[in-house]
Amino acid sequence: MAKGIEIERKFLVELPDVKSLNVKRKIGITQTYLNRGENDSQRRVRRIAEDGKVKYVYTEKVFLSPLTREENEYEISREEYDRLLTQRDLALTPVQKVRYCFDYHDQLFELDTYPFSDKLAIMELELRSTSQHIDLPDSVKVLGDVSADKKYSNAALANAGAFPGEYRKRSENC
Repeated sequence: MAKGIEIERKFLVELPDVKSLNVKRKIGITQTYLNRGENDSQRRVRRIAEDGKVKYVYTEKVFLSPLTREENEYEISREEYDRLLTQRDLALTPVQKVRYCFDYHDQLFELDTYPFSDKLAIMELELRSTSQHIDLPDSVKVLGDVSADKKYSNAALANAGAFPGEYRKRSENC
C-alpha cells in the first residue's frame, strides 16, 4: 500500500510524435471514478494494461492544494475491482487513455493521450517539492501549465469528450 503526498504539475501540449521521445513504457488505462469517500476524498479504480498483462489499482486522493494531494494507492484483485465498480459515480464518465512514460534530463514524464484528440495531450511530472525546477522536453510543444485548472482534470476531460474549446480551436488553426 502506497500512501503519501503527491506533488504534480500538468501541462497541455501538442501531441508530439511519440517516436521522438525516450519512451520506457506504454500503458492502456481505464479509470473509473467512484462515489466520494470520507473527507470528500476522490476515489477511483483503474484497469491498467501493459505488455499483455492487466492489473487493477484503487486510489483515494484528498486535494490539499492545486499541486499537492494526499494519496493512498494500492493494487487490488479483479474481483475487488468488479465489486468497487458497483460504487461508480454515475455523473462521471470513465476515462480511457494511453500513457507514455519517458525520460528527459533525469525526469520521468507521463504523456496521456485520449481517443477524442489527435492534436492535444496532457503531460505530467511528479515532483519532490513544489519549488523543484522542471526541464521541459525540447521535442514537446507546451501550450500551458494546467496544473490548477479543473477543466483539465481527467474527469472533466472524459465528461466533455474533448479538450476545452480555446485550446482546441488554437491547435486546429495551427
